[in-house]
Amino acid sequence: MVQKRSRAFLKWAGGKYNLVSQLQQHLPEADCLVEPFVGAGSVFLNTHYPKYRLNDINADLIELYKIIQRQAERYIADARTLFVASANQRDSYLAFRQQFNAEKDPYQRALLFLYLNRHGYNGLCRYNLSGKFNVPFGSYKKPYFPEAELYYFAEKSQVAEFFCCSYQEMFRQLQPNQVVYCDPPYVPLSKTASFTSYAQQGFTLDDQAQLAILAEKAQLAGNSVLISNHDTTWTRKIYHQAELYTINVARSISQKGNGRGKVAEVFALYPAK
Repeated sequence: MVQKRSRAFLKWAGGKYNLVSQLQQHLPEADCLVEPFVGAGSVFLNTHYPKYRLNDINADLIELYKIIQRQAERYIADARTLFVASANQRDSYLAFRQQFNAEKDPYQRALLFLYLNRHGYNGLCRYNLSGKFNVPFGSYKKPYFPEAELYYFAEKSQVAEFFCCSYQEMFRQLQPNQVVYCDPPYVPLSKTASFTSYAQQGFTLDDQAQLAILAEKAQLAGNSVLISNHDTTWTRKIYHQAELYTINVARSISQKGNGRGKVAEVFALYPAK
């Protein structure tokens, strides 16, 4: 019997929901799964490790996860009040976006973060150079309120620790019998393919290369590491020490639905030595 996959409560560019079964084939058993780039958490939600160490450089995302972990009932009840017809209008969206950018209270920011995610264009999470969330209104008929997904995340998160630090720091903290899954911002397929970072800090080609080096060092220290990325000549070069597996996947973001072709992605596996 095929086990049903669990969806993340956030819409997320580059989310791994559709690749979970392929990723599971390459993730070894361990005491703990470490994710330096957790994103919406599809791998976390669809694997079964005793413990998780989940990190993201996006502070709003991690604060949201911690709040749901600690006070799911209150959060879900309050968030539901934003999923009404009067809030699903462009003027309302822009007002809430402005409120989010001025808000200092973590709990209120977390409520607005979910609202913006579900009402904004294509589930994008994007900030300008001043750190202001700037995704336009999505114009959806009736945005979905992910109540069941929120409750599942809250339950699963009881075996997780959340961090907001650099990927380098997560590698420095590795312990024996921990496996690492890395889903970094992907290498652009062309010079015009990338968009403004979803955190103020960008992820450069130097970061891509450094991540591969950290994976090699972790492998030698006895940890397995799996990295996903676009399958390009350059990624194959930096992952030359890894076992490489290629799959074709549909693009998850395109302004025109009929323009969503397939692109090759690579899984770079560094099995523990």
